[in-house]
Amino acid sequence: MRVFIPTVYKKRTLAGAVGRCFLETLVIVVLVVALVQKGRAASGFSPLNDPQIELEENKLSEEVNDPTAMLTQFRFFDFYTPENFRSAAQTNIALIQPIIPVARLSFLPIEQTIRPTVKLTTTATGPSGQTITGLSDVQLYDLFQSQWPHLERWKLRWAAGATFVFPTGTDRRNGAGAWQIGPSGALAFAGVPNLWVGILAQNPISFAYTRSDATPQDAMLFQPGFSYRLGHGWYVKSTDSVWTINWRHKTPTTIPVSFGMGKIWQLDGQMIDTWVSGERMVYQQSNAVTPMWTVRFGLNFIFPEFILGQ
Repeated sequence: MRVFIPTVYKKRTLAGAVGRCFLETLVIVVLVVALVQKGRAASGFSPLNDPQIELEENKLSEEVNDPTAMLTQFRFFDFYTPENFRSAAQTNIALIQPIIPVARLSFLPIEQTIRPTVKLTTTATGPSGQTITGLSDVQLYDLFQSQWPHLERWKLRWAAGATFVFPTGTDRRNGAGAWQIGPSGALAFAGVPNLWVGILAQNPISFAYTRSDATPQDAMLFQPGFSYRLGHGWYVKSTDSVWTINWRHKTPTTIPVSFGMGKIWQLDGQMIDTWVSGERMVYQQSNAVTPMWTVRFGLNFIFPEFILGQ
């Protein structure tokens, strides 16, 4: 039985969408910074000296790419696609992605990592160069960190939890029009000096819809990756590409690959991660507009000393 939840769609201008996105960003930034400053004051935070800074930068250059790391981050990404399959349009995705680690609580004695993702997407409307811009569906995962078996001696960590998709898209081309929930999990290995290898997998499945013609969703989002520390906060990585494997008949499957470089900085006591990468679509089984190649940029504010509830 198909559950239908009606939603009234209104025409939204680009200025309105950007304004709402900016306002949401501003509110979250203010809240995160306030919490961090409170945490620093409570813990007697003091600036690191130069050797400590280098050690911290090298440690963070691995953890920023690790979905199992208990590391507070506030990410700003931009994915620019100058060429698409089956369209002459140039497309873009700007997203905000905070990562919030949560300490063990009295009613939930297990560590967890929560990651919501808010996207402002410029999507091709067809084979011409026309595009439409609006908010996409909000995604969120909640990973519970493994407590057993104890694998730290092998530098192996894993986490499992749930993933959610909320139908917040302002246009049917920017969202699936479906409420979704499913399993998620992550695995990380850092047993080789300077090398990190890991995967993040999610499989949201639709269970209710905001419009009668919405397509049922059931896809695995598989994100394998590795990073290698070069020293002084520099690293190379291949962690950005998400393989989309749709389980339903006649639905698209895409496999891209990426490679990039990043650097951890300290700016006036604030740790920052910047990176750039390129992505190429190596396999696509789809009749829809699909990115051919993409340039990705990232700016990431890191708060190593802050864990919610600690």
